Amino acid sequence: MTEETMTAPQRSMYLLGGRRVQVRDLLDAQLLEPGAQLRFRRRRVGAIHHAEVTGSGRVRLLPDGQEFPTPSRAAQVAAGMRAVDGWLAWVVVKTGKPLDALRQELLDRAVATAGDQARVETFEVRVHERLREARKRAEDNAPEEFSVRELLSLWGARDRGEQIIRIEADLANHGLVTSPSFRKVTLDATVRLVVAPAYADERAAAPAQVAPADVDEGDGDGDPIGLTVGNLPSALGGLKFVAPNATFDEAITKLLLNDFSQLAVLNGPRNLRGAVTWTSIAHARHANLDARLSDAIEADVVAVRYDKELIDVLPELQRTGFVFVRDQDNTIAGIVTTADVVRAYGEMALPFFQIGELDRSLRRVISRNVGLDQVAEICGKAVRSFDELSMGEYQRVLSDGGVWAALGWPLDRVTFIERLDEIRRIRNDVMHFKPDPPPEGTIEKLRKLNMLLRRYGDLS
Repeated sequence: MTEETMTAPQRSMYLLGGRRVQVRDLLDAQLLEPGAQLRFRRRRVGAIHHAEVTGSGRVRLLPDGQEFPTPSRAAQVAAGMRAVDGWLAWVVVKTGKPLDALRQELLDRAVATAGDQARVETFEVRVHERLREARKRAEDNAPEEFSVRELLSLWGARDRGEQIIRIEADLANHGLVTSPSFRKVTLDATVRLVVAPAYADERAAAPAQVAPADVDEGDGDGDPIGLTVGNLPSALGGLKFVAPNATFDEAITKLLLNDFSQLAVLNGPRNLRGAVTWTSIAHARHANLDARLSDAIEADVVAVRYDKELIDVLPELQRTGFVFVRDQDNTIAGIVTTADVVRAYGEMALPFFQIGELDRSLRRVISRNVGLDQVAEICGKAVRSFDELSMGEYQRVLSDGGVWAALGWPLDRVTFIERLDEIRRIRNDVMHFKPDPPPEGTIEKLRKLNMLLRRYGDLS
């Protein structure tokens, strides 16, 4: 079924829980007319940009005629800015309403339609009502706070896996973002649901600002989504520090009590003066027995934002062994060391290698016991090589009673396939390199399944 052939209730539920609202949805709902005039007023610089809505739901800038698929992309180009939430920036000239207000009206209609049809409180409706309440509280300057784990649970998710696109779409549709970004911190970090700013300060984008909710909207120009500095527990986990006028005894005591190799030197929560390390202390005292702690401060240290891509920080970590981390409010909130990075990449790489071994073992077992023709018949497709098989197809082949009997393993087929299905789901998460660690026990399950295959699979 295509989107165009959906009934009204089906389309309503699709909008509530499927994707970001688009301008053409407003046209379809007759909340906006083709040719509607839009205005984007930038009061700070005294500029006004004009656009109109095309019949296909694109935004056409006036007078140059450039067309864009999303309000945000149109606003970015019109203003020459990187981050603009076009739903808040563009106002319909005829009514004085921002596009965001029409978006909220559309979602409210979708809820009403779904409720009239189902007569039950659906999951999608509950999420909508919850986010609408959060939007009101954010507008009243009383934003709700959650751990990332609690936020994800609103959608029934345990981690930032396959539902993350839907979660971001639901937040964007309600004009909400998290501060800090829930993608770029740990699962136990606290985030606030706040109203997305219309656009960043044009004079200087302060580090505390939050990216607008829909600046990417599928345009391919959004924030990077790799592992970030803030995904490491120590990045925003609190910071031990000393003041510039502290004593050697204070610094050494804090280093010993916490088993640290370095301490930040702060003159206020945002003013990083440098760091003291065991090495800098030794050098200072070796040069002058009467040295003070200020003589041991290393000023050549780096502080990076929590949302910086971790891979971009590796050269600095290689040079110094550590970087300090600024949070969304520009406060020095934590530290990331080389050991933290090794641990993080190790947690990601170990299941990856275990799954690689499992893939090779299953392929070898099947290739030694089953012909390609039989595999093709079981999988329902042409198979030219065993290397083409996916984890799900390994599972289908081994689920076949004839294949299992041919293996001659003294094992229960149903129990084995249940574990293999569990590993298949884990594999999908691991191969996408989520920022979250695998579920507890994942490594052990992979290791034991590999041991079992080595024992019974005759893989020598």
